[in-house]
Amino acid sequence: MREKTKIIVAVIMTLMLAAAAQAQSPVTVKMTKGRAQITSLKGKVSMVCPGGKEAFYLKTYDFILPGCEAATGPDSRVEMVLPDRSVVRFSEKTKFKLVQADIGARGSRSVGISVTLGKIWTNVRKSLVGGSDRFEISCQNAVAGVRGTVYRMDVEKDQSAVVKVYDGEVSVAGVSPAQPKAPVAFGPPKPVAGPTVIEGPKPVSMEQWVYIVRSMQKIQITVDGQAQKPRDFTQEEDMDDWVKWNQERDKQYGQ
Repeated sequence: MREKTKIIVAVIMTLMLAAAAQAQSPVTVKMTKGRAQITSLKGKVSMVCPGGKEAFYLKTYDFILPGCEAATGPDSRVEMVLPDRSVVRFSEKTKFKLVQADIGARGSRSVGISVTLGKIWTNVRKSLVGGSDRFEISCQNAVAGVRGTVYRMDVEKDQSAVVKVYDGEVSVAGVSPAQPKAPVAFGPPKPVAGPTVIEGPKPVSMEQWVYIVRSMQKIQITVDGQAQKPRDFTQEEDMDDWVKWNQERDKQYGQ
């Protein structure tokens, strides 16, 4: 009788574990150094890399190297995983550049992503190292630096932007542009022109600012690079298809 009870309990436990695994299958990715890997792609995403003459379309499991610029088409989305297993996603009609994605021997990281237009969602893994750790998402008017958090940045055509933090804290700092830039025209990436003569340093008019944006807070950045004070937002007012998709993907990574 006791043996039968043990067998029944073992069968029940096995079924429960199998059901849990089926309900939420974890996403597994291969660790890479100095590059990011595409783990989910919908629609068309074009990319051009330094030295390349023409843009080409990405596929799932392709790699993005530092210096490469990519653009998502209409109704398109792409997810990439960085060497430290942080996850970054881009919405439709988004232009971005992977600036750097390095992991040091002791686990320190140096990650930089520049967004010219569109929406980016980041789920950054917590770091165990100290001040040498750097993970930054930037646009023309601001840089958002984090160490283990979930947040998004939306960049409009006029270069106004908003940063929304869902978990953790983000330090958002103003960036003084050396000269005004023309409005962004959406399209596939184009080859970068050769070296040209540039003007010397100029005084800048943008006042430097730094804000700490905490969980369920957002900060608006105007066209001229000025920031409003962070204010609270709710899940209800923020919820849309883009947010739902990202939160569902985060669950698959156990984050």
